[in-house]
Amino acid sequence: MSSGLVSRADVEAAAAVLDGVVVHTALEPLPAVPGLLLKREDTQPVGAFKLRGAFHAASRLAPDVLARGLVTHSSGNHGRALAWTAARLGVPCTVVVPDDAVAAKIEAMAALGARLVPVPPPERLARAEAIVAETGGALVPPFDHPDVIAGQGTVGLELATSGVAIDRVLVPVGGGGLISGIAAALAGTGVSVIGVEPELAGDAAESKRAGHLVGWAARDVARTAADGLRAQRLAYLTWQHVDALVDDVVTVGEDAIAEAARVLHAAGVPAEASGAVTTAGALTRPDLVGDRTVAVVSGRNADPAWLAAALAA
Repeated sequence: MSSGLVSRADVEAAAAVLDGVVVHTALEPLPAVPGLLLKREDTQPVGAFKLRGAFHAASRLAPDVLARGLVTHSSGNHGRALAWTAARLGVPCTVVVPDDAVAAKIEAMAALGARLVPVPPPERLARAEAIVAETGGALVPPFDHPDVIAGQGTVGLELATSGVAIDRVLVPVGGGGLISGIAAALAGTGVSVIGVEPELAGDAAESKRAGHLVGWAARDVARTAADGLRAQRLAYLTWQHVDALVDDVVTVGEDAIAEAARVLHAAGVPAEASGAVTTAGALTRPDLVGDRTVAVVSGRNADPAWLAAALAA
């Protein structure tokens, strides 16, 4: 990895590992937004793209470390992906979860056999590191690791090799692992990579404008319904990718996210709030949608209460 950044070659190596494990997801038009194609990561076995990074990172571990178990901190989708990975590999999994996590996501992680450790959101990383120290297992972070980024980048590699001409891709931004990997896979192709995040968790957009890493308070990012995008800041590693390879990061309001969910569900796409954010960007920023724009639908694991309210509006 030259200059500390994940390369296209790293992503291609990850794709070889993930072949037969993850779904090569479809590109589908969204009739309500002419010119927009959806990258359907909601159709992965765990309902989100996170399986790509979790499985790839776990596969790179030494066998003796892997046998002692996988550990992470997650509000839901990454923890679910790591629990699925651990079950497939036959090893233990512990997930440190924020105590404000969506109940349905907690239940899904438990159903896959993960041991759950709830903590206040700011304590997630410290508790996960303490568990690693106790068990001798491996920490597989949700975004702050080159193997995770390379795995997530296989979304971009699929776009690059799809045979479909693409001008722009809209990517949801939380901790930045997905957009970092996609940008690495598409570097030098001429495809513009645009991040989209909630206004109520707009740390990456602020960082991009400021030209340096900016963090937000946990109580502030907790306000968005897009619970998968509540990271308080990009990691230094993901910020390097966003700074160097991402063209822009824009924000969308909560009403726009709910409207996007309604549009997607009407089209048969069961997106969660985080997965609807890119479509919200397309709806509110028509300048971002040309003839060949892709919006990544990152997941389908919605908070049932939020989804019911959004669809009833």
